Amino acid sequence: MRRQPVTFTFVMRLNPVNLKRHLTALGAALLLCGAVNAQSDDSELLQRLQEAAPEEVANLQRDVERSWATSGSAAMDLLLKRGRDALAVGEFATAIDHLTALTDHAPDFAEGYHARATAYFQADLYGPALDDLETALALNPDNYNAVFGLGVILLEFGDTRRAAELFRKVIVLNPHHENAATALEALKRDGIGRTL
Repeated sequence: MRRQPVTFTFVMRLNPVNLKRHLTALGAALLLCGAVNAQSDDSELLQRLQEAAPEEVANLQRDVERSWATSGSAAMDLLLKRGRDALAVGEFATAIDHLTALTDHAPDFAEGYHARATAYFQADLYGPALDDLETALALNPDNYNAVFGLGVILLEFGDTRRAAELFRKVIVLNPHHENAATALEALKRDGIGRTL
């Protein structure tokens, strides 16, 4: 059965004890993160997105994500495109190959790691997906889609409180992120993530 891209439902491939340690370290680092974005400075675009009227949201999200997906090298951008194209048709191994070539040649390009995390996730390879999310967020802590992916992983493993914290962080970065709003609302209905 083919999974929908963008949806995060992983199958555990790590020892549960090691996974818990990894998630704890990654979640704590992200929540306390003040890392400098190694990508281009998108703070103005993100600020505009946070303040956007409903009719401007789609274009601003596209602009932010397009900026994140631009490496500055036509060859690296082509590897990202090929990886995403392979992912879109369910060719996970091919996607991972292209995206690994990308991260090998452009180790400071956050979106390469984020895209490969998605490919690993689709291929049910949990540990590598978590490692790539950690790297992507160290390079670009404002990547609300990567933060959302980490939140979904935590939710999958029952860490609902930290998942809710991450979904709230996504909403701070992008108040129009529908998936994060939906996930947070579902947690609130279950009595989790409410603020007192």
